[in-house]
Amino acid sequence: MSTPTLPLWPAPRVGARVRRHVSLPGSKSLTNRALILAALADGPSVVRRPLRSRDTTLMRAALEALGTGIEDDGQDWHVRPGVWTRDAEVDCGLAGTVMRFVPPVAGLATGSVSFDGDPHMRNRPVGPVLAALTALGIHVDDEGRGALPFTVRGSGRVPGGRVTIDASASSQFVSALLLAGARYDHGVDVRHVGKPVPSLPHIDMTVALLREHGVEVDDADANRWAVAPGSVRALDRVIEPDLSNAAPFLGLAAVTGSTVTVRDWPTRTTQPGDELRSILSLMGCEVALGDDGLTVTGPERLEGVDLDLHDVGELTPVIAALCALARGPSHLTGIAHIRAHETDRLAALTAELTRLGADVDEHDDGLTIRPASLHGGVFHTYADHRMAHAAVVVGAAVDGVLVEDVATTSKTFPDFADAWENLVRDEAVG
Repeated sequence: MSTPTLPLWPAPRVGARVRRHVSLPGSKSLTNRALILAALADGPSVVRRPLRSRDTTLMRAALEALGTGIEDDGQDWHVRPGVWTRDAEVDCGLAGTVMRFVPPVAGLATGSVSFDGDPHMRNRPVGPVLAALTALGIHVDDEGRGALPFTVRGSGRVPGGRVTIDASASSQFVSALLLAGARYDHGVDVRHVGKPVPSLPHIDMTVALLREHGVEVDDADANRWAVAPGSVRALDRVIEPDLSNAAPFLGLAAVTGSTVTVRDWPTRTTQPGDELRSILSLMGCEVALGDDGLTVTGPERLEGVDLDLHDVGELTPVIAALCALARGPSHLTGIAHIRAHETDRLAALTAELTRLGADVDEHDDGLTIRPASLHGGVFHTYADHRMAHAAVVVGAAVDGVLVEDVATTSKTFPDFADAWENLVRDEAVG
């Protein structure tokens, strides 16, 4: 599927149990939502301790292109809402949030806003969002592709109202409409039809943030989210650590019998990564949330699990890596939608884990992984940060794992490789 034409990085093997603390960068999901809401707000806002990565830099650049003022004081981003009166070009890179969240905002601009991104992004689904925007009164020119590249031609206002959408491919389709909906003349009333929406916790995150900004949201009925028209209140927001990025670090504890504490783990959160606590417990880890953070201690051998990961699909690569090192079979289901992430993650995990000796069967909506003896080799990442996370977890327990293009982790975690190497050496990270 891929050839090792990119740099190969030797994943450090953990030869003895370690006890470490790690500090994580901020949440990508929270940072990019916070930037959108600050750009739409009724006054200046501050996004404190944001994630600084490729995805969030692309979001910042997209909003600046539309007229938002964003100043960086080295710690925080100070956001001044834009006037939305210019033509612009938006580079989506490989950021699904930019491709899906910015077009509904661009509809409020007076001008033409063109969108494109990395070549693979032209394969990622966005058609339902574009169709919904058309139904809400925004002119979209995509030449019928329902994919990048496309142009949003804004008139300075959006009628809004009721719209029906099939969001079974991505919860971001719903969040995209909700985030901008309060600024539409009639708000937005989103009705989902189709198979269940994946990653519902991400929609819950969007709703919670909107309410904190003073936006009225009705989500009392299943598969319906209504945002009332009105202002978006400016506020200062501190970004939580990215709990999904905790997966490889806690996974290291799980596969080596080590103890890892992730600092500043929130006691209450809408982040799907919080599910790591229950998943790792099921696999036999000791898990404790205390004043110093979340602490995980791995067992002698991991247990296999049967898990429906529909709502936490982004955790699948690391969970699959753990399952490949477990002493019993595992079945991971409910994750057909991750075929349309940065890469087809089910096919990629099957190919790369099998390459290292794992016994993996790929299904339409998941994986079956049985115990097998793993060995070293090249683990391709497909420009997917989560695939790199899976690779380093395997490499912590298996000699000779070479990770192709570990730098792809910069999408959500700059300097990940250095942080990982520090973790397995004699000093703590953070």
